[in-house]
Amino acid sequence: MSLRSVLFLFAASSLFGLPTLDANAEEPVVLFGGQSLDNFDVLGCEAVVEDGAILIKAGNGLVQTKERYKDFVLQYEWKALDEKMWDSGVYFRYSSVPEGKPWPPRFQVNLRKGLEGELVGFKNGKNSVPTKPHEWNKFELTVEGSKASLKVNGESAWSIDGITEPEGFIALQSEVPGGGQFLFRNVRITKLDRQ
Repeated sequence: MSLRSVLFLFAASSLFGLPTLDANAEEPVVLFGGQSLDNFDVLGCEAVVEDGAILIKAGNGLVQTKERYKDFVLQYEWKALDEKMWDSGVYFRYSSVPEGKPWPPRFQVNLRKGLEGELVGFKNGKNSVPTKPHEWNKFELTVEGSKASLKVNGESAWSIDGITEPEGFIALQSEVPGGGQFLFRNVRITKLDRQ
C-alpha cells in the first residue's frame, strides 16, 4: 500500500468513522450500502432491501456473505423493530451450518434483548455498554488471529482470546418467529492482512 493510500485511509477514518488502518490492512469494502444483497446468500429466511437497509423479514436462517474472511474489521448498524422482545445476531468465522439447524454453533455477537453485544459462549465476552432500544446502534467487530474485540456505539465492550476457527463466513441472523424483525445498514469490512 502506498503512502498516499495510507494517508487517504487515515483521513477517511477521521471523516467517516472508519477504523484507523495500518499498512497491513486493505481498503474498506462495502458489503451492503443500501442498494442490493449481491454480496450475500439468503439461507432459510426472507430478507429484502427496504429504504436503504436490509430488512430481516421472516424465518429462521442467515444472510450470509458469499466470501469467507480471515482477519477483519466489520462495521454494521442495526435496529430491532419488535417493541417487546428482539433477538438476532451476527455470526463470524464459521464454515458451515449443521444439517437440520438454521444457524452455526458459534461464533455469535448476540443482539438478543438484554444481551446486545455479548459474545455467546465467552465469559469475557460480556457487554456493559448500553445500546439504544428501537434506534440505530453501531457495532465494530475486530477479529485477528485468535483474538476478537467489539466496540458498541464507539465504546469498547470486550476483548477476548479464543477464536479457534482460522476463517469463515459472516452472517446476519434471522430469528423472526421468536425474535422479531431487524434492520441492518452500512455493513462494511476491512480485511487485515497478517504477515
